[in-house]
Amino acid sequence: MKQWRDLRRYANEKGLEIIGDIPIYIDYDGADVWVNPDLFKLNGRKRPEVVAGVPPDYFSKTGQRWGNPIYRWDVMRESGYAWWLKRMEQNLRLSDWVRIDHFRGLVGFWEIPAECETAVGGRWEPAPALDFLNRLVDRFPRLPVIAEDLGVITPEVREVMDHFGFPGMKILQFAFGEDLPANSYIPHNLPRNCVAYTGTHDNNTIRGWFQEETSPEDRRRVFRYLGREADPRELPREFIRLLMRSAADTVIVPMQDLLGLGAEARMNRPATRRGNWEWRLHPEMLTEEVAQDLAEMTEIYGRNGWATAGQTPKFFSGRMT
Repeated sequence: MKQWRDLRRYANEKGLEIIGDIPIYIDYDGADVWVNPDLFKLNGRKRPEVVAGVPPDYFSKTGQRWGNPIYRWDVMRESGYAWWLKRMEQNLRLSDWVRIDHFRGLVGFWEIPAECETAVGGRWEPAPALDFLNRLVDRFPRLPVIAEDLGVITPEVREVMDHFGFPGMKILQFAFGEDLPANSYIPHNLPRNCVAYTGTHDNNTIRGWFQEETSPEDRRRVFRYLGREADPRELPREFIRLLMRSAADTVIVPMQDLLGLGAEARMNRPATRRGNWEWRLHPEMLTEEVAQDLAEMTEIYGRNGWATAGQTPKFFSGRMT
């Protein structure tokens, strides 16, 4: 913990903020479940009656059965959401911002009978979003939250996000479907209050996505939007440029896309348990050419709040200063 506090202090002194992540659910084998079994939907043997997941979507035809125990929101309300307040407090000790993973589940969650092997047999259940989030804001007046709002998002979820001013996530890989001119992920439609990504840890890299996951029609739309045909090796840089010149307040680029890597560098495949989180960044990958390219883009598109004009970021030991 001391090493992490030192790292965060060092980053903050350089004008950098750290974004942490709060998974909406915790593991059944986690200490919190065993210490607070009344907060979760468990049977008399303390086994889950229902488990968490999401319905069929872009990533999986049978949905995702995560298997996490589901909260008893009525019991949590009685304590003023004390467990969640402690959880948020701890995470804010570690990070300047927190991304609430599967934010949609705070408004309504997909509840799957524990005996079901896939997520197909689940159903939506409501959660007390306004009551819960109001209590969080009372405790943390400046609540630095990023809402992971991907997947099945209803008007009710948007209303909650707008009410609290939480920025959502926009993924450029999702922008090139048949609805391209009106697509909410395409750069010309991005609002200021959002965090724009070329892709996340759950997506393929830009090169891998273009080469392995797009249809001929998708590729034509990509080229039309760029105004020219481009080699797949050029696309990561072009996509970074698209987002940097957008109105989005914040742009996040996975290191794999900054380096222009292919599918071999993909981080994670949702709904799979093997072969994930194996990619590693080695110091020699962070060359002066990469640093200069990043510096030029951040300067020309006005996103260099941490740097001065003409200054190149320096890479060492896998970190950037």
